[in-house]
Amino acid sequence: MPYNPTQLDTWKILTAHKKEHDAIHMRDLFKADPDRAQTFSASASGIDLDYSKNRINVHTMAHLMALAREAKLPEAIEGMFRGDIINRSEGRAVLHTALRNRSQRLISVEGEDITATVNATLDKMKGFAEQVQSGKFAGYTGKKLRTIVNIGIGGSFLGPKVVSDALKPYWQDGYDLKYIANIDGTDVTEVCKDLDPETTLFIVASKSFSTLETLKNAEAARAWFFEQGGKPDQVKHHFVAVSTNIKAATEFGIDEANLFPMWDWVGGRYSLWSAIGLAQALVLGFDTFEQLLSGAHAMDEHFRTTGFEHNLPVILGMLGVWYHNFFDAESHAVLSYDEYLKDLPNHLQQVDMESNGKAVTHDGSPVSWQTGPVIWGGTGTNGQHAYHQLLHQGTRLIPADFIMPLQSHNPVADHHQWLFANFLGQQQALLEGKTEAEVRAELSAKGLSETDIDELAPHKVIPGNRPSNTLTFEKGTPEVIGALIALYEHKVFVQGVIWGVNSFDQWGVELGKLLGNSVFEALSSGATEGYDSSTAQLIARFRDANGLSQS
Repeated sequence: MPYNPTQLDTWKILTAHKKEHDAIHMRDLFKADPDRAQTFSASASGIDLDYSKNRINVHTMAHLMALAREAKLPEAIEGMFRGDIINRSEGRAVLHTALRNRSQRLISVEGEDITATVNATLDKMKGFAEQVQSGKFAGYTGKKLRTIVNIGIGGSFLGPKVVSDALKPYWQDGYDLKYIANIDGTDVTEVCKDLDPETTLFIVASKSFSTLETLKNAEAARAWFFEQGGKPDQVKHHFVAVSTNIKAATEFGIDEANLFPMWDWVGGRYSLWSAIGLAQALVLGFDTFEQLLSGAHAMDEHFRTTGFEHNLPVILGMLGVWYHNFFDAESHAVLSYDEYLKDLPNHLQQVDMESNGKAVTHDGSPVSWQTGPVIWGGTGTNGQHAYHQLLHQGTRLIPADFIMPLQSHNPVADHHQWLFANFLGQQQALLEGKTEAEVRAELSAKGLSETDIDELAPHKVIPGNRPSNTLTFEKGTPEVIGALIALYEHKVFVQGVIWGVNSFDQWGVELGKLLGNSVFEALSSGATEGYDSSTAQLIARFRDANGLSQS
């Protein structure tokens, strides 16, 4: 019998339970229970979660946790940490958690102790970082390498950039870090424009050393290096790689001693904890990178061992199921009130949508229920002057996560106090809204006529009853940032288990790459047979615009 969560007993209970909530406003829930915030709060690994501003009561949460158990989430968690082949379509274990296994718990894949393998790679990363920082590994003129350029895309860019941005206060003096990801020539051109070839180190992050965007950008960076006076035998002083393709990397000019491994049991969007994080380790210092790993490991252990009722990833994951499957919410907003976390929504878009954007279950059966939501967001208070209007008065129900440190790395006058005031004010407005009676009373107090009030009041009514989660922490330390990213990784896993999908493959991405290769050939040759008329027309326009049709 194909897996179908909608046929589970607790799913049916929740369907009926949701109808009871349709007429309940969160305002009334708070009035009825002065201790509601304490009831619906949990903490782990330096992160405090207040989920009281959700359309739930204690029965809702009990039913959601019962659903998690009926869907065999406990067994799924155990299987992932044990190293079972849970990425079934690719026949792989899923062990990004092994990359940050600070307790040295024995983990094996097909009889191999991967804990030892991971530790050996971390040791190699540490040794290389020390060589760069001491000047033993230097540029071809003997100068210290001070600017690190990470060349990678997807998981080799989004996650690492979140880490380096979030931990900017911990960068070592004198170091800089830049990223090249997009195959748009503007990206590599703008990054290389102000680089010093004698003090720049490029890290090519591609397991296969054949990822189109990464390889093309690496070739462009090497060409720039030659234009600046570098020689082919000097490439090894300025380029290293995270790759398993020794032949391709060494033919590129990279010394085999400066290749760092990756493994099939680590998906790209979960790889920032591996040697993909080499650039971050260089700029932050390896001790700080290890603190990042420790924070993620602390969240792993919390997720693995804590009862569901107090388990942050499980709580967030099941609340998402509640809204996406029972309230028909289609998206989820991630709102970071921290400039250092401005790219967190971008990373979580990949972690979530590439993982759970699936329409079949593990056995290939089509789903008849909603799976992955659209993830979007940005920084506060910028978003308040843009898309928050939709959150407050739009027709769509959009659950939101508000994230903010209680202390700033950069205290300026009363800025942080104002930031936190807005952080709470937006959530309060989503919760309470403003009734028509309140609007009319407010306008009357301002002296407006009844006619004007009748005309204006509908525009100022705000329904409220819009759900949000509040995640706070003392300060954005390496441990906390590690825990925060791991929290969302596990939340996505929880939802994938409930929906019965494989959260660790991405065949849709692969198809787009494959078709792009064939279109490239058509752009060169002009042969458009077999293409739809739109694609054929656009190929012809591109060839004309770039003088290819005359060649």
